[in-house]
Amino acid sequence: MYAYLDGIVTYKDPTLLLLDVHGVGYEVLIPLSTFERLPRLNERIKLLIHYHVREDAQTLYGFYSKEEKDLFLKLINISGIGPKMAITILSGASPAQFKNRIIAGDVRALTLIPGIGLKTAKRIIVELREKMVGADDNVPEDLDAIFQTAVSDEALKALLSLGYKRSEAYNALKRASKELGSDAAVETILKVALNKM
Repeated sequence: MYAYLDGIVTYKDPTLLLLDVHGVGYEVLIPLSTFERLPRLNERIKLLIHYHVREDAQTLYGFYSKEEKDLFLKLINISGIGPKMAITILSGASPAQFKNRIIAGDVRALTLIPGIGLKTAKRIIVELREKMVGADDNVPEDLDAIFQTAVSDEALKALLSLGYKRSEAYNALKRASKELGSDAAVETILKVALNKM
């Protein structure tokens, strides 16, 4: 029903925004990532809107970027994830960071979000990974077997921080893991993986 609202910010806090659109005040719930990009009070902004209707409430959710709104819509389509939980998830990471966590299967990072337990985190990863993997994000079929340990997870993050593409990092770590076994230290896995890049 609503695609966007373009109006004047009359009140804002990290979770809520009041927007004056031609004399009509709209209460809009927002993630922290949107709050951080809002202008000062009495300045104009255009927010993408999701209109959510339940039996007992009608709520507007606002987003600064299309990526935020797209991720929100994906999240609320997962069983057990409602709009408030989706907003909480968006407040904890940028869409790009969240995508990286999903593709990497980072259950631990998701369980750090208030209200998300182990089962919900795994369900989010299972349901979103396929939708989020792009042409450059080829995930090996045995990814779960490779990245079940904190050591492998650390090694992956280290390679990504060095600027390697996700698919390159996965493949190098897969080869290193086969060569060294699962007990190797992070430094050892990284050395072998870097030699295979």
